[in-house]
Amino acid sequence: MPELPEVETYVRALKPLLKGKTILSAEVHWPRTIAAPDADRFTDLVRGRSFSSFGRRGKYMLLGLDSAETLIVHLRMTGELRLLPLPAPGASAADAPVDKHTHVLFNLDTREQLRYRDTRKFGRIWLVENTSEVVGKLGPEPLDDAFVPQTLAQTLAGRKANVKALLLNQSLLAGVGNIYADESLFRARIDPRRAGGSLALEEIERLHLALRDVLLEGIEAQGSSVQNYAPPTGAKGGFQDKFQVFRRSGEPCFTCGTSISRTVLAQRSTHFCPACQS
Repeated sequence: MPELPEVETYVRALKPLLKGKTILSAEVHWPRTIAAPDADRFTDLVRGRSFSSFGRRGKYMLLGLDSAETLIVHLRMTGELRLLPLPAPGASAADAPVDKHTHVLFNLDTREQLRYRDTRKFGRIWLVENTSEVVGKLGPEPLDDAFVPQTLAQTLAGRKANVKALLLNQSLLAGVGNIYADESLFRARIDPRRAGGSLALEEIERLHLALRDVLLEGIEAQGSSVQNYAPPTGAKGGFQDKFQVFRRSGEPCFTCGTSISRTVLAQRSTHFCPACQS
């Protein structure tokens, strides 16, 4: 599932591709992709609207329209957005085939088509006036200036759940997923199995710094392409080439040579160095 760096990469890539362009019409081929409103009203409301702003909250893309409404997109596991040119007038429809996994199409005034494709059908799209209806329960953004070590300390204080599970809890911290949690905990030299409330202030400060550094490096590398993810340009991200522990179980730690271990925490595969993170 795309995490904060992948979604941020998506938003930054979409801005120059879509800004100022107008939706002439929309087609919904699988209505359940549209979480709100219903699919028919959705197509009516987006018709004639232009893309005006581009943002992110956690793992959600916020694509603002000139109607003061916002298209919120959550890609989940296999969702993707692609901007494709339409064939010239009179050309065969076969020149722009739409496969069975393409569920929503936006026809733009530039003879282009923005397509939402999702093989697993887990992703969702909302059109709302108030974004808090969808993202209001998310925790703080780890890259915001307001997210300081004390914020993280307050989040972890007294918690008996393991720190890996707490980092994945989107109501506590927005945007961090399996990859960046594992990599951040490794850099902070913290065992992911430890209770969140057991961390000393010095450890929390290391984790805070590691989270921000790992996420920023992930954005700089345009995300991690380990399975389905690729930015809208189609090029792959590059952060997977910098993994220290994620999906490296049984391989030697780059720091100490100890074999990387794997366990399951919060129903997710978790990778760590038993020596460096002891």
